[in-house]
Amino acid sequence: MTGPTEPAPDRPAVVGRGRLGRWRDQAVALGWLVVVWSLLWGDITWANLVGGLLVGGAVLVFFPLPAVSFGGRLRPRALLVFAGRFAVELVSASLHIARIAVQPGYRPRGAIIAVRLRVPTDLILALTAEAVSLVPGTLILEVDRDAGTLYLHVLDTHGPADLDVARDRTLVVEQRIVRAVGSTAEVRRVETTSPQKGTRP
Repeated sequence: MTGPTEPAPDRPAVVGRGRLGRWRDQAVALGWLVVVWSLLWGDITWANLVGGLLVGGAVLVFFPLPAVSFGGRLRPRALLVFAGRFAVELVSASLHIARIAVQPGYRPRGAIIAVRLRVPTDLILALTAEAVSLVPGTLILEVDRDAGTLYLHVLDTHGPADLDVARDRTLVVEQRIVRAVGSTAEVRRVETTSPQKGTRP
């Protein structure tokens, strides 16, 4: 006789949330939509912030997203570290792409890899995918929600070592995001779980 089955450890069970929790989740989603809107415009102004609030509010009202529970906590210091490292990587990647664009006769090779995240919750998947996509040279092609896997197109690769670098860079972004907004259990998971190799094409 088989014993009772246990829930899979990769995806935490959804617990009941009150009205305050739902409002908090909506506020977090709206905040990230405003950030993405401002980054897409490339300039943080009052007009862009107001426009982001209007567009984000319309998206949440007319195109409601699936309920995503925020079970972590905001850590200002880790959030500043994430923002600072993201800005550095954004400038570095932009300069790299600019050098490729003006280099005569150079044709960069691209590759597609799969990166399985260590914290495959909807919130971490979405935030990691957004952060990776905003850096020039990397594009999210698909998100496998059930497997917690991101499929990325990486520009200017010369061999397996470059694919490993791109995979490790994605997992580092996930780690910084978890440190900034994840729960204690999620932080412990990214600190102790060994990352799996990304699938090479």
